[in-house]
Amino acid sequence: MIGKAAGLAAFGAMLMAPAQANAGIAEVHAGLMQHNICVTNCKNADKEDGPNVEFQVSFDSPEFLGWAFAPQPYVMASVNTAGDTSFGGAGLEWSWKFAPGWALEPGLGYVIHDGELENPYANGTPEAAAFAEAHVQYGSRDLFRTSLALTREIGAAWEVQLLYEHLSHGQILGSGRNQGVDQIGLRLGYRFGD
Repeated sequence: MIGKAAGLAAFGAMLMAPAQANAGIAEVHAGLMQHNICVTNCKNADKEDGPNVEFQVSFDSPEFLGWAFAPQPYVMASVNTAGDTSFGGAGLEWSWKFAPGWALEPGLGYVIHDGELENPYANGTPEAAAFAEAHVQYGSRDLFRTSLALTREIGAAWEVQLLYEHLSHGQILGSGRNQGVDQIGLRLGYRFGD
């Protein structure tokens, strides 16, 4: 837990750096995510507790990604406040403005997490049943992160987002267990250089 707190503090300090020190950084986001929610398959929802505190730094889209509709590369961290699954990673995020001050922002990324992979107890034992009842079993240490944000600009440089994200290995990064996790929450963002 101390390591998570130190990492979170360092990431937060980086976000608070003066604007001129943020060359190449397009925007930063911080928010609170409801962890392990029910979306379509509720069998694994609510096994883990606590909200996640989430931070993301998005960079200017490099020229070589122009062919892919100019997504912004990002790095992010999501720390679970109850000691359950935390994760961090990187990916790409697109922004499609559909009305003045509004945008949809889908994303695709790759994360590493500290949650459970498999049940350590033999199938059919009471210990295995109790473990499965209380833990999401991801099946792989590395996961895909898909996300979708509804973004509303507030003022010249600020924005607020309603963000949904799903973590899963999709039987591509791993095999066997693939319970995954869903999160939804609000994030506040600041855009540099607008």
